[in-house]
Amino acid sequence: MDNIKKIRKASHSGSWYEKSKEKLDNTLRSYLTKANTIDFSGKFLKGLIGPHAGFEYSGPTAAFAYININPTNYNRVFLLGPSHHIYINSCGLPYADIYETPLGNIEIDSEIIEQLKKNKNFISLKKSEEENEHSLEMHLPFIKKIFGENDFKLIPIMVGHIDKNIQEYYGKILADYLKDEKTLFIISSDFCHWGSHFDYQPLEGNIKEAYKYIEDLDKTGIEHIENQDADKFGNYLDETNNTICGCYPILCYLNALKYSGLNTNTELIRYAQSSQVKNSRDSSVSYAAIITTLNEKF
Repeated sequence: MDNIKKIRKASHSGSWYEKSKEKLDNTLRSYLTKANTIDFSGKFLKGLIGPHAGFEYSGPTAAFAYININPTNYNRVFLLGPSHHIYINSCGLPYADIYETPLGNIEIDSEIIEQLKKNKNFISLKKSEEENEHSLEMHLPFIKKIFGENDFKLIPIMVGHIDKNIQEYYGKILADYLKDEKTLFIISSDFCHWGSHFDYQPLEGNIKEAYKYIEDLDKTGIEHIENQDADKFGNYLDETNNTICGCYPILCYLNALKYSGLNTNTELIRYAQSSQVKNSRDSSVSYAAIITTLNEKF
């Protein structure tokens, strides 16, 4: 009985994305076909930031990041996402050994998970806590679609509400893994959540131009991400209170880039909004595809 694998079910399939393997595969293929690849010119993809809403809304944007992955370059994927349903002031590690997707299962890297458990400020999640959260799950079909039958293992980490010192602590730990040439980092985050439903409508004046204000707001924060500056991104969040739900995973990632010592470049390659806010009743969520490349191959 001890050898039975614990499985995290694809709990959001059939609602946030298709449950049918064939339909999901067709949907992802259509998104990826319409996305542009980046000319790396000898550079090497090290990480990406992508959204985690229902695929109808965020899938086309996420595809612009995922189309650039060459799965033969990696045997390990770190996936960091925020916690929407439980409050934790640490990082949560998976209960499960296998993550289920309609396209096939993904194996968890139990060896790395055990290494991380030895550090303070990591907790083990319960099955229900894993399955209720969508921020990690919404990346799994894309990951499985891109990697297919290529051999790799996943390290999913649910990042809680953590302060600056703890962000740096995690950054230092993750930096060692980031330096591994066969490891890819994926960070799950949507950007501005605008509207009364999200309790965020700071614009005064011409509400008809709100969607432009939102884009400027998001891209100011994204500029700090592109500059790989965790301090300025953190200050920006304090000043604007922009509702970037994956801000803590992003801050951990920026610190990991800093402490890795790698010569990297981060850039926005796609930005979108679920709808254009033009009156006080409107709402929207913003999505971004951001990639990090090494300036030289390993």
